[in-house]
Amino acid sequence: QVQVVESGGGLVQAGGSLRLSCAASGAFLSIYVMGWYRQAPGKQRELVADITSGGSTNYVDSVKGRFTISRDNPKNTVYLQMNSLKPEDTAVYSCNANVRTTWGRAEVWGQGTPVNVSQ
Repeated sequence: QVQVVESGGGLVQAGGSLRLSCAASGAFLSIYVMGWYRQAPGKQRELVADITSGGSTNYVDSVKGRFTISRDNPKNTVYLQMNSLKPEDTAVYSCNANVRTTWGRAEVWGQGTPVNVSQ
């Protein structure tokens, strides 16, 4: 069984910063991609940023220059540093891991951590 645990969400004022963490554990051989998604009320879930174990990154245009995704492969952990937060960033942020197992690929979702940006 593979698990993903998120932390770091909370309430912050516009212009502030938060760092989200996502740690994967369990029966997997390697991680292909880990990423952060978000869903705001009335909106579709969207990919915010992701990163491969090789270090390739991808960002949605609205967060480029403000958010940075990074990884610590030995810890199977990814981070999302969020700076210059805007009210439009308010959403539930969920971590997704696409991993290699003995039987093939598996996609695992965390339970989500809320981010609320006021003002």
